Amino acid sequence: MKAPLICINDSGGARIQEGISSLSGYSGMFLRHTKASGVIPQIAVILGPCSGGACYAPAICDYIFMVRDISKMFITGPNVVKTVINEEVSVEELGGAEVHAKKSGVSHFTYDTEGECLMGVRKLLSYLPSNNEEKPPVIKSIKEKQSLLFAVNKMLNRVGNLGKTFLEKSDDQCAKLKDIVPDNSRHPYDVKEVIGCIVDNGSFFEVQKEFAQNVVVGWGRMEGRSVGFVANQANCMGGSLDYHASDKMARFIRFCDCFNIPLVTLVDVPAFLPGTAQEHNGIIRHGAKVLYAYSEATVPKITVIMRKAYGGAYIAMNSKEMGADLVYAWPIAEIAVMGADGAVNIAFKKKIKNAEDPEAMREQCKKEYEDRFLNPYVAAARGYVNEVIKPEETRLCILKGLRGLEGKKVTNPKKKHGNIPL
Repeated sequence: MKAPLICINDSGGARIQEGISSLSGYSGMFLRHTKASGVIPQIAVILGPCSGGACYAPAICDYIFMVRDISKMFITGPNVVKTVINEEVSVEELGGAEVHAKKSGVSHFTYDTEGECLMGVRKLLSYLPSNNEEKPPVIKSIKEKQSLLFAVNKMLNRVGNLGKTFLEKSDDQCAKLKDIVPDNSRHPYDVKEVIGCIVDNGSFFEVQKEFAQNVVVGWGRMEGRSVGFVANQANCMGGSLDYHASDKMARFIRFCDCFNIPLVTLVDVPAFLPGTAQEHNGIIRHGAKVLYAYSEATVPKITVIMRKAYGGAYIAMNSKEMGADLVYAWPIAEIAVMGADGAVNIAFKKKIKNAEDPEAMREQCKKEYEDRFLNPYVAAARGYVNEVIKPEETRLCILKGLRGLEGKKVTNPKKKHGNIPL
């Protein structure tokens, strides 16, 4: 039927009395979930315990919904953990909704009640096509948008003045962008405010908001059409990429590509996070997933460099050579191998050391580096940036880009499938 699949899970796992027959049943489920992956959206709703083999069917699905104090997911329960490794842990500590929302990243959406959870599923489906052969749905009128919001909010008793929720953007709202992002690259801000100024009013729907908060992913509507957003969050770890954020991004990018949803990437990234913890946990392997996902994606891809874009992290955030169809940059954008402080210590080391006043020389070299390299015009002159735009022009430029890329078609080389670095 090529229709989305919703699984509501409340299971203690394989029934011991049925032996191998129960395991065979799980195998059949896993096979069919896998074959349907990328063909139809698959959503798992956990409304009770989900343990043992029962965990893996949701894990193969695209998105997992959980409810606080009700949903539980774990491969082996507390009793088995106690027996095998002599570790005492409660059910909630082992596999509760909060654990999977914040620590493991297993779940994607967490709600306080079952009613809110089920309406969240309904909201998610409003952004998605029914299958991989359809385009994402378009909400064409304010009336349709009101109807959708009324349905989602009815159970939550939040029906109010919905007419203002999806009004078109005003010039004042777009102009707010230049005030949200500070010129000083060390000052934090909330990138969700930036996304809010770009998408149709109130339409951003975030995925995994409590996990790997240094990146933000989710859908918004632009002229009623679903668009996937990937953005660095300067409020958390300066927007650096770590191994958890890499997994979060790669999974979301690949989902959007499966279901023909265009991607917009908002860049303000200083680096991949350094340190032994990152290296030992495989930041190279995890970071490569982002490179692979962006390179493999054939949907329209637009990148906006807002502020910092340094080194390998600049490349990973869908740079022009990674396959971005359009790259825009704000005038304050800094596109370089690294920031000025680190660069002068390497490139001008001898010059600074031999100077009569090393600190004065350092500042002079730093200014020279900033003037020559830390601006978007060098990248634009070489074709790595399509256009330098004012912040308040961002929504309009993205809309124009999406319209122009609507008929994009990509022919990939014939192969069974690639081998993503998992």
